[in-house]
Amino acid sequence: MITDRQQEIIEASVALINEGGIQALTIKNIAGRIGVTEPAIYRHFKSKSDILATLLDLLKKNSKKIYDNRLEEDGSALEKLSRIFRSHFMTFAKMPSLSSVVFSEELFRNDQLLTVKVSEVIELNNKILCALVKEGQQQGQIRDDINHQHIVVMLMGSLRLFVKKWQFAEFGFDLEKEGLLFAESVIKLISK
Repeated sequence: MITDRQQEIIEASVALINEGGIQALTIKNIAGRIGVTEPAIYRHFKSKSDILATLLDLLKKNSKKIYDNRLEEDGSALEKLSRIFRSHFMTFAKMPSLSSVVFSEELFRNDQLLTVKVSEVIELNNKILCALVKEGQQQGQIRDDINHQHIVVMLMGSLRLFVKKWQFAEFGFDLEKEGLLFAESVIKLISK
């Protein structure tokens, strides 16, 4: 469990990355953003890397929560996929700066711990979506002439690209509304 101050530090970090890229993420900038001294940041995190590692852990936990909530609901595999897409779009719409971090794996590639954490998030998404797609194939709802792993890559990649498009448009369209229409199109492509 993280403290309120740690949450504030993480939110400030996400906002700084969104506004100025990874180079804007400095302890000095974080401290200035939340109105504390630099040493105060170090009371909560050992380093900038520790802040990012905690952020990635929170993203993984949030992804798992989204999947668990959507998968527990009744419905077909296709309906569950649609709800998962919608949940992701809602999350990004509520916190647009999160998209700058979630889809910026290159921010983490020079740090082994962070690379592992990003891989864990991707693997969690992959594992859950693979199971769901296989379920849909077994139910005769999802095309079985395409490898389930390939379908998952298409799903994850299309979600990422659509959110990046929204980000590059400076969040200039309704992500939830347009995202739902987009998800319906993607689901039509994989449906039997």
